[in-house]
Amino acid sequence: MHILLLNQYYPPDTSATAKMAVQVAEKLAEHHRVTVVAGRPSYDPDEFYSFAFLRRDIRNNVTVERVASTAYPRHQMRRRVSNYLSYLALAVPRALAIHPDIVLAMTDPPVAGIAGAFIARMAGRPFVYNIRDLYPDMALGGDIVRPNRWVDRWEEMHLRALHEAARVIVLGDDMRDRIVSKGVSPDRVVVIRDGTSFPTSLPERNDPLVQKIRCGFSFVALHAGNLGFYGAWDSLLKAADILRNENIGLVFIGDGANRAALETSAKSSPNVRFLPFFPFVQLPHVMMAGDVHIVTVRRGLEGVVVPSKLYSILAAGRPVLAVAAGGSDAARIVSESGCGISADPDDPAGIAAAILELRDDPNRLAHMGIRAKETAAKYARVEELERFVEVVEEASNHRNNHGGGHLER
Repeated sequence: MHILLLNQYYPPDTSATAKMAVQVAEKLAEHHRVTVVAGRPSYDPDEFYSFAFLRRDIRNNVTVERVASTAYPRHQMRRRVSNYLSYLALAVPRALAIHPDIVLAMTDPPVAGIAGAFIARMAGRPFVYNIRDLYPDMALGGDIVRPNRWVDRWEEMHLRALHEAARVIVLGDDMRDRIVSKGVSPDRVVVIRDGTSFPTSLPERNDPLVQKIRCGFSFVALHAGNLGFYGAWDSLLKAADILRNENIGLVFIGDGANRAALETSAKSSPNVRFLPFFPFVQLPHVMMAGDVHIVTVRRGLEGVVVPSKLYSILAAGRPVLAVAAGGSDAARIVSESGCGISADPDDPAGIAAAILELRDDPNRLAHMGIRAKETAAKYARVEELERFVEVVEEASNHRNNHGGGHLER
């Protein structure tokens, strides 16, 4: 069958959704014809494209069509919104002209699922919705927008998209619970995790790059990833302040909307460091540099965002500190598997105590590393991608009912 994938970001964009979109598209392309409608690269791309009304490439059996959206750098919100709006204005009519057998949408831009449902409705084709971050819940919970009638309208349209989807693919059980609580039939909501691939080897602790990342601290709690709106950043910085005389470092690797504010807040903290993203080939060095790796979701956002970096941490055999509510996917996996411990995201003293507890028990830390590798084996990326293909193929047996968005076998 012919599958249309709608997502603004696609390599050479370097966002997490771009990386996942290409894996999904290429896996689907092993069995089906796949067309991706993306925008001009704008998310820290490895390569920039000159303006063209429509650019078409074939990459690994996937047809990639890029509409002429604006391509401002993502770091200024207003210009990023321009990228979103221009992409939607051009991608929707282009997608309507493709006539696929099934429409698959991700969540870049945040209303891509609404656009995907509209395209599927107009074409009379099944719709599959892969939710990476749950909007508008994310925008509200992350204090990006305030409640107003436009957000209410956004939620109404999003609910319609959810109810029209033949399948809703989510990243964790907590996200599934949120979707089901919105009245979506549980048998349509499927958990497929991003999973991970396994590193062939890890560097030694005395490797120069590993030591550089450790910044001279004897024990390192490391957060590698986006510094966006979802983390319990304030609590982490307060925990670091409690530990300032323990030679325990809190090292942040990455970038994001909150990085500048975090650096300002941590200016007087001698045991907090900020480093840029490292190239993908150096990911094993980043993994080895942390004695414990932090995964964080601020309270109230569990199920709205699911940090998939957890699986690469597990695959590297590294212990995890889940700074997240007990009901979150990350805290549950860590606690049940024994590959780490969790801490209340609103309790800086509890976070500091958890880090000290791990620092003072190296045997327990080593055991957590062993359990991490064992747990990672349950989430092999290749198997998760195969399940993704199966779910999309199942959804092709549905067709839209134009009367009210319900679906029939």
